[in-house]
Amino acid sequence: MKTTKYQKILSRLAIPLGFILGFIACTTPTKEPSEVPNKANGKPTNFIIIFADDLGYGDLSTFGHPTIRTPNLDRMAVEGQKWTNFYVGASVCTPSRAALLTGRLPIRNGMTSRVNRVLFPDSKNGLPQTEVTIAEQMKKAGYATAAIGKWHLGHKEEFLPTSHGFDYYYGIPYSNDMDNIIPFRSAQGYFDFWKSPERKDIKTFNVPLMRNTEIIERPADQNTITRRYTEEAMKFVTENKEKPFFLYLAHNLPHVPLFASNDFEGKSPRGLYGDVVEEIDFWIGELLNTLKENGLDKNTMVVFTSDNGPWLIMNQEGGSAGLLRDGKGSTWEGGMREPTIFWAPGSIKPGIVTDLGTTMDLFTTLSNMVGVPIPNDRIVDGLDLSGTLFEGKKSPRNDMFYYRGDWLYAVRVGDYKAHFITQEPYGSEVIRHDPPLLYNLSVDPSEKYDIAKENPEVIEQIREVMKAHDEKMVKGPDMLKDREGTSSK
Repeated sequence: MKTTKYQKILSRLAIPLGFILGFIACTTPTKEPSEVPNKANGKPTNFIIIFADDLGYGDLSTFGHPTIRTPNLDRMAVEGQKWTNFYVGASVCTPSRAALLTGRLPIRNGMTSRVNRVLFPDSKNGLPQTEVTIAEQMKKAGYATAAIGKWHLGHKEEFLPTSHGFDYYYGIPYSNDMDNIIPFRSAQGYFDFWKSPERKDIKTFNVPLMRNTEIIERPADQNTITRRYTEEAMKFVTENKEKPFFLYLAHNLPHVPLFASNDFEGKSPRGLYGDVVEEIDFWIGELLNTLKENGLDKNTMVVFTSDNGPWLIMNQEGGSAGLLRDGKGSTWEGGMREPTIFWAPGSIKPGIVTDLGTTMDLFTTLSNMVGVPIPNDRIVDGLDLSGTLFEGKKSPRNDMFYYRGDWLYAVRVGDYKAHFITQEPYGSEVIRHDPPLLYNLSVDPSEKYDIAKENPEVIEQIREVMKAHDEKMVKGPDMLKDREGTSSK
């Protein structure tokens, strides 16, 4: 096709015109913070936390996946901050969620997978009423609050989101694979099940979809669950655009069983797992569009991360930790370091942050941002990241504690991580290391090269940090008993 003279003129003008428009945009006076509705001191006052389930460190294109396409999350990473050393409080679901919502290590609130049996739907336990959640902190500041999606901190009414500071709840109260039809009591039976055709039938799982405290659908149609969660989120945002809000959007996926809608199934080169992740990304884009349409994008902070690493034992139906070692259930990096993005246009300083951060820090950061005091009757493990987010300061966090159940397996201080105990995610052998295994995670994020012999002084420094931490930790008799009889290496 021939190019007209007008097209030639436009093509010549494209670069300088873009430059001029960009210059105008950069030099046009912006509104003062006081002129922006619902914005305090130039920082966002609305908050959305998006929590994926079993998404690996390497499962987003912005974190290096070669075939899963996540353009909306990629854009968030460019416009906001991409954190490459961001952790969750545990390498499995329930304790990880408890850590995020309370700002405390799960061992402090009893929500460890060993101590508390919320793993199964018939559990009598859940997040204690004595715990203070982010939602309760936000309520103290006059916020509207909603939890949409997976809860998994107790399905009985006294443990549901509406009993923990959330005005509204819509979602599946536990994992999307939980039903008595599946032989949970046998690990081998559970994993054998995933070879059967029944895993592709939503009726097999019979999980309930709830609104507040009532079941409104059973079995939940998981083919459309990602869309419906996001539509509920967009509705909540629109209905509360005139007042500050806090939204916790916790997707059940890409935890197995994997389900995608007709618009996405079969579209990703990565297969069904890629279909699911790309659909989550698409609906995140729709949620961001809703913020923009309602004039809320300039005063809302959106945080995206995952509850733990990929479920590697699920093979192609599980994700990838990229260059990190191992995955879900493990205290190696792939189990607890997660792809994390902070987005708040005009407020957050864009860039890649290699400093340490954790989901527990969200409790403290958000509480301080809305002016609600941190509870002083308990130990809160979260730190305030707002200086890093908004002022480019170094993160205040310099350490990370890797628990598996109620045992402390590893400690990171600065660049160095020491493994005092290791165990395969689904193995029974517990191995104690003395001296501990030592890795420089800045040089060796894959934890391949043990440098303990060359760095005894680093190990002593980590032992001191561990000792100070241990002195503030309550140890029950079960924990002390469990520590006996471990093998040495």
